[in-house]
Amino acid sequence: MIDSVIDGCFDGDVAHVDSNTRERLLTVAERLLLESGYDDVSVRAVCLAAEVNPASVHYHFGSKVGLVSALLEARLGPLWQASLADRTDTDRLGVAQAVRIVVDPLVELAADPAGRLYLNLLSRLLLARREVSWTQRWFSIAPWAQMLQRNVPGLSADEAAHRWMLAFELIFTQFGDPLNGDRTLSNQQVDALCTFVAAGLSVPAVAR
Repeated sequence: MIDSVIDGCFDGDVAHVDSNTRERLLTVAERLLLESGYDDVSVRAVCLAAEVNPASVHYHFGSKVGLVSALLEARLGPLWQASLADRTDTDRLGVAQAVRIVVDPLVELAADPAGRLYLNLLSRLLLARREVSWTQRWFSIAPWAQMLQRNVPGLSADEAAHRWMLAFELIFTQFGDPLNGDRTLSNQQVDALCTFVAAGLSVPAVAR
């Protein structure tokens, strides 16, 4: 009995330490990325600045890409989750509404240096077609593809996913262009982007 209590306390302490280390790595990575940019920040530099074991990033995130994707989920995930959590009709979500749910938070992010960093990093991952193991539902293509299939009769799951991949690449390139990280879109440009993306997603399925 005593042994099990001691083991339980030890396990809890380890989990707490791991959680603290993970958050410290994210915080330090965010600061270094803001200061130096993606290309000039190494896994070793993050571990050194966080004062943790050199293998900590690999232990907690697997790789530099895993670290960046975890940072993006931690900082951006709540934006879309908040927009969708208030809705009781996600099954009836229209294409134009879905596009605005994606785009509207990006306008606010683009006005902030940290926000521009997130947009730049996400754009970089998308354009490189990186294999990323997202853990949050709305970072996955699947729910967006399912929504599109409900709106476009006859559209296959593969085609719906492909359309959304193209849409996300266009959207995040506009907001987080790695070659022009300080770009700001006007309200008119944002509206035009949303209209264009929604129209592309909504093209009727081609009979095969």
